Amino acid sequence: MSPDTQQWTPIHGQPYRPAPYRPERMPEQESLARAAELRTRMDGRRTVRHFSPDPVPEQVVRDAIACAATAPSGAHQQPWTFVLVKDPAVREQIRAAAEQEEQLSYDGRLGDEWLAALRPIGTDAVKTHLTDAPALIVVFQQRYWLGEDGTKHKHYYVDESVGIAVGMLLSALHLSGLAALIHTPSPMRFLSHVLDRPENEKAFAVIPVGYPSPDCEVPDLTRKSLDQVLVEV
Repeated sequence: MSPDTQQWTPIHGQPYRPAPYRPERMPEQESLARAAELRTRMDGRRTVRHFSPDPVPEQVVRDAIACAATAPSGAHQQPWTFVLVKDPAVREQIRAAAEQEEQLSYDGRLGDEWLAALRPIGTDAVKTHLTDAPALIVVFQQRYWLGEDGTKHKHYYVDESVGIAVGMLLSALHLSGLAALIHTPSPMRFLSHVLDRPENEKAFAVIPVGYPSPDCEVPDLTRKSLDQVLVEV
């Protein structure tokens, strides 16, 4: 059975059932080469806000979402939903609602310290990427799940689980040749309404996906070096 046809069912309360895991060990030189290549490729990833309207291969996006859905999660409850939005009219709705919230934020809701932190990034309340990009992935976190009898069951480590999945999604998109960014309009309750999501889901992020526009620019930024982020004990 292929992964696309397997149907997950809740394992809540079931006994522990171990399965053998014997992946083939990669030769050291191959491992070193792959790690170095991955480091170089990921260092080229940038957050893009200027998108071409050119369509992207939909299967590439679906495969990237499938990669994200392999992320580890608290008690393996996989508390995420990915909504792929291609309809231009729906993207227009999302942009209009997001810009309304963003304008309130930039007009003072964010506070001076947050606005000062954003200044080097060059952002404002206008979010053209929400309609220029040919697709949006709206990620929802599931706060709980419903049993067959309607009983609510809590998910665990939801923020951490969904955050890991989103990181894997961004990596998969970049390594597949697509550009993306994380957009988090606040508050995001309008997304549940526009996309008709159930009560147990809460919007986590909006991720425009596409190719950079021919005139795309990004902030001239420097990442922290390895010795600034790594502590070895």
